[in-house]
Amino acid sequence: MVILDLVERLGAAAEGDTVTVRLVSPGEPAAVRNWCLRTGNTLVRLGETEAVVRRGRDPDPAAELAPDRRPGTRLWLYTNFDCNLACDYCCVRSSPRAERRALGVERICRLAAEAPEAGVAELLLTGGEPFLLYDLDQIVAACTATLPTTLLTNGMLFRGRRHELLRRLPRDRLRLQISLDSATPDRHDLHRGAGSWARALAGIRIALDEGFTVRVAATLVRADAAEEAELRGFLDALGIARDDQILRPVAKRGLATDGVLVPVESVVPEVTVTADGVYWHPIGADDADQLVTRELFPLRSAVARVLELFGTYRAGTDAAARAFPCA
Repeated sequence: MVILDLVERLGAAAEGDTVTVRLVSPGEPAAVRNWCLRTGNTLVRLGETEAVVRRGRDPDPAAELAPDRRPGTRLWLYTNFDCNLACDYCCVRSSPRAERRALGVERICRLAAEAPEAGVAELLLTGGEPFLLYDLDQIVAACTATLPTTLLTNGMLFRGRRHELLRRLPRDRLRLQISLDSATPDRHDLHRGAGSWARALAGIRIALDEGFTVRVAATLVRADAAEEAELRGFLDALGIARDDQILRPVAKRGLATDGVLVPVESVVPEVTVTADGVYWHPIGADDADQLVTRELFPLRSAVARVLELFGTYRAGTDAAARAFPCA
């Protein structure tokens, strides 16, 4: 009955007008959401007992964004949450003591297969530390067979069996993104652990020698132009292209006690899937306030829900959402 009510009332409304309808049965909120997606009307607000719908579609909230930054273009997959490091600003609380919470090969294969139809153009695999998984080569193969893929790692485990695992990974359509926070060991090791800088640097060199395209990502604890210039010069000397140098601030999420505040409404979403659900952004993939839905499939519906929420947030504020680059 609620859909008939919407059809009748919006049919008599002018473009841009809103109507409020009462929801009675448990299935009506989902029905209203799906109807808005099909018909091009705008869901302004949806609760358990009430929905507000605007006739017509709002202007594209992502129109001002570069094509590769539009929500849904990149899909983040958390392969696992356990890690060989316990960085004191980890946004998802990864450590050697964290539960694995693996997404698993089967689900990743399905997500990769559904990604192009959902509008995804790039896959990003992160953790935790993905190289703790001995089936990582199967995961990467499934992803690169479908779309260009970036694999995030701390680069510290490229020895023995894991070096052989690295060698089995494809070079085409795959980039490795390795974390290195400073040009010298002191600042990096202060937050990631003694000796981690040297091992990360060794990992970068191994990956380059093995023929991989390598990006380097740095988490900067403080905004310091001199520190940034020093790091960029160091990465230049390693042969890392400027476009492959990602410098970002600490996000006040997870284990971080300080940093940039990133509420859902203020950051451009990057659809993120974990074993627990679909999240707004990879920096919030362990926080309830960034959970979009527990349903991973179909992926197209999850991406549509993120886009719907993004439009709602943009309609409700004059502030532009900022991009928070994780890759």
